[in-house]
Amino acid sequence: MTTDHASATEQAEVLLLLSNVEAAYGPVKAIRGVSLQVRRGEIATVLGSNGAGKSTILKTISGVLDPTRGTVQFKGQDITGRDPADIVKRGLVQVPEGREVFPLLSVRDNLLMGAYTRHDRDGVATDLEQVYAYFPILRERQRQDAGLLSGGQQQMLAISRALMSRPELILLDEPSLGLSPKLTREIFEIVVRINRERGTTILLVEQNANMALNVADHGYVIENGRIVLADRCSVLRDKDDIREFYLGVKDEGVRGERRWKKKKTWR
Repeated sequence: MTTDHASATEQAEVLLLLSNVEAAYGPVKAIRGVSLQVRRGEIATVLGSNGAGKSTILKTISGVLDPTRGTVQFKGQDITGRDPADIVKRGLVQVPEGREVFPLLSVRDNLLMGAYTRHDRDGVATDLEQVYAYFPILRERQRQDAGLLSGGQQQMLAISRALMSRPELILLDEPSLGLSPKLTREIFEIVVRINRERGTTILLVEQNANMALNVADHGYVIENGRIVLADRCSVLRDKDDIREFYLGVKDEGVRGERRWKKKKTWR
C-alpha cells in the first residue's frame, strides 16, 4: 500500500466497529473479546492459523452467527444479531469461504442474484458490465452453469456476485483457498483494483499472510479466538514474530530452534 493511501484511510471515518465481541458454536467459545475497526476506503486483514476464529468474526459481522456478547456497529448503527438480509441491504456483504456459488444457475443468473435487493435496472446493467471487465472469463461463460466453472473462476464469480449489490464493505473469506499462486495473485490484484477504483472497503480473512500484508492497510492477528496484535501492515511485516510464524522468514544465525518451542513476544 502507498503511504498516501494509508494516511488517507487513517483519517477516514470508522465504517465497521466491533466491541468486545464473543461468539460460540454450542459450548465451544470461538472468539473472545474481539475488538477491531475498519475505516472507510481501506483494506483491513485478519491473520491467524486454522481454527483461530477468523471466519467466525466474519460470520458474526454478517449476521450468520449471533454473538453471545459485545456489539457490531456499521456506519454508526448497531447491527448486532440482525438478519443477514437486512445487513446486506445496509451495504455490507460477505464472500464466503469456499465460494458457495449456485451451481445449477448460470453465471449470469448468479450475478443477478447478487443484485436481488436492487431495483435500479440500468444500474444493475452497468455493474454487470463492470464485473465482466474485471473478470472477462465470466462474460465468456455467462450462460454456463456455475458448477462447471473451475475453482478460480468460481472465486471470481463469488466476488463479482458480491459487487452486484453495490456494497460499501465486503467481507472476503479466504479468497486464495485451493487456488494456484498465479490465480491467487490475479484475484488479489482485482481486489486492490476494486478497493481503489470503486472505493469499496474490504475486510479480508486470509491464511496467505504474505499476500494479505502486502495488499492491506491495517492488520489484526488472532490466536485462540483473541486479537493479540494490531497495527499497520507496513509495521507488521517487519515484526520478527510475524516474519517467522506467518511469513516463514527466519533471522540469520538462528539454528535448530523449533518454531513450536519459541515464544511469541505478544504473549
